[in-house]
Amino acid sequence: MAEAPLLRIEGLEAWYGESHALHGVDIEIHEGEVVTLLGRNGAGKTSTLRAIMGLVGRRKGSVRFDGRELIAARPDVIARAGLGYCPEERGIFASLDVTENLMLPPVIAPGGLSLDEIYALFPNLKERARSQGTKLSGGEQQMLAIARILRTGARLLLLDEPSEGLAPVIVQQIGRTIRELKQRGFTVLLVEQNFRFAQTVADRHYVMEHGQVADMVANADLAGSMDRLHDYLGV
Repeated sequence: MAEAPLLRIEGLEAWYGESHALHGVDIEIHEGEVVTLLGRNGAGKTSTLRAIMGLVGRRKGSVRFDGRELIAARPDVIARAGLGYCPEERGIFASLDVTENLMLPPVIAPGGLSLDEIYALFPNLKERARSQGTKLSGGEQQMLAIARILRTGARLLLLDEPSEGLAPVIVQQIGRTIRELKQRGFTVLLVEQNFRFAQTVADRHYVMEHGQVADMVANADLAGSMDRLHDYLGV
């Protein structure tokens, strides 16, 4: 791809206290791509998302978003630059209803989805608009966690294990949503354990091992790369 990447990560290292979690991660993501981070538990996938957002004890290297260096920026500055993070634990406010949860994050830039657009994308949430977070199913909570960052105007969505623990029919719905977001021009970096799900949504896959990127496979080249992926992932 000739154009500059929307996100360029070079030599990213991260620590939690004395624990050295990332050992020089290099990733590029172009605007409009869906890219996955694959790897076994403990490979550094979630730590990479947290390090991009500045949510680790210490980090060094380079995180450039839309040409702007963010390695020294605070998490709130990173979010306002246009990165939306959806953590694995979802972070739904239990005492707020669906609409209140959706309206909570600030709008940081034009281009976010309206409530009507969000409810068209997630009909389940429209039906549960006045339901408290505690009353939602796991699948509804995951939809709400993704929907909440779509209002903000974030251009790059960081999604951590969106299919984790969900029924197959809900996983399919999450997959349709990610493909719809790609069609709308969003860029997505997706952490996944579920390789079968990842291959239905992604353009490219970075494989992580021991806090580093071990390989990169284009989705179009998966058929010829299955032996390599099996060695990495055990799939």
